[in-house]
Amino acid sequence: MALQETDLGDLPLFAPTKKVYPQSVSGPYRRAKWIILGLCLGVYYLLPFLRWERGPNLPNQAVLADLANARFYFFFIEIWPQEVYYFTGLLIMAAFVLFVMNAVAGRVWCGYLCPQTVWTDLFLAVERFFEGDRRERIKLDEGPWTAGKVLRKTGKHAVWLLIAWWTGGAWVLYFADAPTLVRDLATFQAPLTAYAFIAILTFTTYALAGIMREQVCKFMCPWPRIQAALTDDEALNVTYRYDRGDPRVSVKQAERLRKEGQPAGDCIDCRQCVAVCPTGIDIRDGAQLDCIQCGLCIDACDNVMEKISRPKGLIGYDTDDNVKRRIAGEKPVYNPLRLRTMIYAALILVVGGAMVFQLATRRTVELSVLHDRSPLFVRLSDGSIRNAFTIRILNKRPDERPVALTVHGLPGIRIEAVGVTPTADLRPVVTVGPDSSREVRVLVTLPPDVRPEKTQPITFTAADLFAGEMVTATDHFIAP
Repeated sequence: MALQETDLGDLPLFAPTKKVYPQSVSGPYRRAKWIILGLCLGVYYLLPFLRWERGPNLPNQAVLADLANARFYFFFIEIWPQEVYYFTGLLIMAAFVLFVMNAVAGRVWCGYLCPQTVWTDLFLAVERFFEGDRRERIKLDEGPWTAGKVLRKTGKHAVWLLIAWWTGGAWVLYFADAPTLVRDLATFQAPLTAYAFIAILTFTTYALAGIMREQVCKFMCPWPRIQAALTDDEALNVTYRYDRGDPRVSVKQAERLRKEGQPAGDCIDCRQCVAVCPTGIDIRDGAQLDCIQCGLCIDACDNVMEKISRPKGLIGYDTDDNVKRRIAGEKPVYNPLRLRTMIYAALILVVGGAMVFQLATRRTVELSVLHDRSPLFVRLSDGSIRNAFTIRILNKRPDERPVALTVHGLPGIRIEAVGVTPTADLRPVVTVGPDSSREVRVLVTLPPDVRPEKTQPITFTAADLFAGEMVTATDHFIAP
């Protein structure tokens, strides 16, 4: 029967969201999450204050994105604007690491390491401190507004805003000297952009971790959909082992059924797994996009199994295929080292190895050569042939560097730099300022007794007279 227009008008445009009140739980997975939370937040908040001595004229902050001088510092590594490919490589490696984690244990990144999860756990801990555990929070929200309720809510949101504010403040410390910027922020002498970014990040942290919480994981984050497409049947996921749990009956009914020789599952339908879930799902319904694989339901179920004297592991990291194997009387199979994971690991090693090799062999001076287009060559009165080039020398160090220029590839070939006095061995020495580049027009001359090909490759060399570093660039000498 077709719906009338009035019927369609009564249908909601979206399903209403039910607020989730996660209950606290204790166990190995919860302890692991606390440890990871402490490490992640400790690194994020304290890393800008860590010092790393690099020498004169260089900042001593261990991790610094120096936008003013177009530099990125990470301990002993210094990245220049021309080396943006390192960030590309890091992004590629991060993607493959996510793929490996997904292939081994599903959304384990979401459950333990994702910033949304870390800050949400912190905000939930603050909420429990002010409002109590699950039952107390539900009762508080459903009750009337009293002075006590206002005080608790105000305290919670004040601490949330304080954490969010310091989260935004810590972020801007990565872009300037941290102690100096803290002092400038406190005395209202910092740049306006610093206050603007702190305000933006304060708002986003407060909204995402305090207000939206699981809605970010369910509806805003694209990774669950990507992960679902990348996973396979051998990836471990938080799984309800229905071969043990069903049929679900109470403790007393289970004891009676077992005495009568009838089947009785270990699940007593206590719903503790649902109460502790940060996204509010029932893991017993099977694999779901909303599950972030945090393992808290495992801790809750194990605690219940221990109380009713049943084996732990009714919920655990497992696969649906293993559940089916146990039902069929077969042995479970766990195979983390398979073709998919080995390919991902190999790709990580290849990309990482290429980046390490590039870092180990890179130069702090660069040389580029551009041949004059008109004229391509000049024949001098004595019969010698001259080509003109524009050479650019880039000095990536914070100190001045004298660089000697030479050219090779043809017998008797010599080089002159316009406006540069040559040394005793006829090498022009170009002084390049700190952290800058210099263009020099050079004249390359071939003696009249040499008869070259029409186009002959030649090699320019720039050598640092102090550090001994040497770079080369190839171009062509053009003759009649």
